[in-house]
Amino acid sequence: MIRHLSFVIRPLLFPFAVLYGLIVRLRHWCYNVGIFKVHTFAVPTICVGNVAVGGTGKSPMVEYLIRQWIIKCRVGVLSRGYKRKSKGFVLAAGNSTVYDLGDEPFQFWKKFKDNIILAVCGNRVEGIEQMLALPEPPEVIILDDAFQHRPVKAKINIVLTAYAQLFTDDWLLPMGRLRDVVSRVQQADIVVVTKCPPTLSVAERTAITQKLQQHTIAPIAFATIVYNQQVYGKEKLIPLEMFIQEPFTLVTGIANPKPLLSFLIDKDATFEHLNYPDHHHFTNKELEQLQSKRILTTEKDYVRLQPHLQNLYYLPIAMQFLTPADEHIFGTVFENL
Repeated sequence: MIRHLSFVIRPLLFPFAVLYGLIVRLRHWCYNVGIFKVHTFAVPTICVGNVAVGGTGKSPMVEYLIRQWIIKCRVGVLSRGYKRKSKGFVLAAGNSTVYDLGDEPFQFWKKFKDNIILAVCGNRVEGIEQMLALPEPPEVIILDDAFQHRPVKAKINIVLTAYAQLFTDDWLLPMGRLRDVVSRVQQADIVVVTKCPPTLSVAERTAITQKLQQHTIAPIAFATIVYNQQVYGKEKLIPLEMFIQEPFTLVTGIANPKPLLSFLIDKDATFEHLNYPDHHHFTNKELEQLQSKRILTTEKDYVRLQPHLQNLYYLPIAMQFLTPADEHIFGTVFENL
């Protein structure tokens, strides 16, 4: 029924998608010809982004980059801090909360706070300037979800597209999930196809590469999601295989929970799934309903739920390139940074 309604409604949204596309193209034109100002910075800036709304694996990519760079230099991470309750520029500190930073930046901070400088600011130009004014400024800045933030011209643009939702097969909002025009991918320094099956065939890799190369000359790399073998609670770790021997409730507030669902189903886990919108702020009533449940959630949701629930665990994930060749292709982008 839902699929049928979507088939009927989507054509009606076509004029709005065309109008949205015209507005986006006009905005890019204003930046391209200098009507709107573009800022560059001496510090190397690495932008992680996409042209679709959510679900492409930006957070695992940011964490991958953090791990790669913290062994080389002082790393700064700058995010918008979507749905945080604070305003303006906020520099993460020891007493920072998920409400100060937003769920994904707080996740980065919780995991890497001894090794990174993290800040949130809706105005990325101001955010970078404030970070560079610190007594010990970052030597490289990773810009989380900033591909649409045209006031900053990043040194390196990493564009992500999910294997199951390639931007080449999508439409502009509100008809589809694209928040930017496909032609913007021409500005990418590399395109990473994320969330691929580990067994992706050479033939399918070739077909996807050829499809993407119709829109960009950037190199193409392929990556997958690797799930941890343990689930993490507030004070203990439990082997995943042991945890799923008993029924549980899976709670997700992410853009695309399908890969996680497929992973757990393949493991014959028994669970109910409570699916909430991306970056969902749980109400008191929702939290009360979850109190008595044995819950598995994502790391991003865990940082929002942990202060309120006891029997709560999360399953960490990480991005991993499919082959050493993919990792080498990705690494060559940074040779002249």
